[in-house]
Amino acid sequence: MDPDIKIGIIQLTSNDNLQDNCNQMDYYFNQCLKDGANFILSPEVSNFISTNSELKKKSIKFEKEDPIINRVKKTCSKFKVWSLIGSVILKIKKFGQEKFVNRSILVNPNGRIIARYDKIHMFDAIIDSKETYRESKKFMPGKNTVLAKTPFANIGLTICYDIRFPYLFSKLKESGADIICIPSAFTTKTGKDHWETLVKARAIENKIYILAPAQCGQNTSTRKTWGHSLIINPNGKILCDLGNNPGYRVLRLKND
Repeated sequence: MDPDIKIGIIQLTSNDNLQDNCNQMDYYFNQCLKDGANFILSPEVSNFISTNSELKKKSIKFEKEDPIINRVKKTCSKFKVWSLIGSVILKIKKFGQEKFVNRSILVNPNGRIIARYDKIHMFDAIIDSKETYRESKKFMPGKNTVLAKTPFANIGLTICYDIRFPYLFSKLKESGADIICIPSAFTTKTGKDHWETLVKARAIENKIYILAPAQCGQNTSTRKTWGHSLIINPNGKILCDLGNNPGYRVLRLKND
């Protein structure tokens, strides 16, 4: 892994307005650039969070039309940096029908997408009587693990609920990953109980850096996320914790 790489990690409170989310992302991305970051990461569902199915159908775009993807591509090209858009909800065409995917997008300094990862494990859970998730009813799950080889590191891609499936992380490590990313939008309940423990566990058992940008705060009237974006070293030490408010942090990783 290149010791000169400077990580910029962004924590957002995305909502159900694509343009608001794009503006929020743009602001923190530029703050990371000012602090010298050359690899900038955002959380899961950076572009859109909503419990309104009709609004989702009207708002979500195909990949070529998504405003955050297009803005990040242009910015990466202009400033010659790398970026992982932790994930965006996108429309795809499958068997002649429109479906949704939850997709990580890795962009190089030429503004080109060099890797895509569709979330494999769907979050189907009953948190309590008022909070239930059925991602498998709304999204097409991914089928393939993705290891992106870059000049500075081999990067393993995962998203949120994938964290509970250790086999995926061991497979990425065995394939040569130097870093594994876990962009997330943990609920406040599961975040409080499990987030830090799970991220540390994946780092320690694989002896690998984990970059875990997260959603935080009140995303919708009924959806609240835990935050606490983390950077963890291979020994399980927390190098960065962004707490529970939107923000960013830039730091340099060291080979341990």
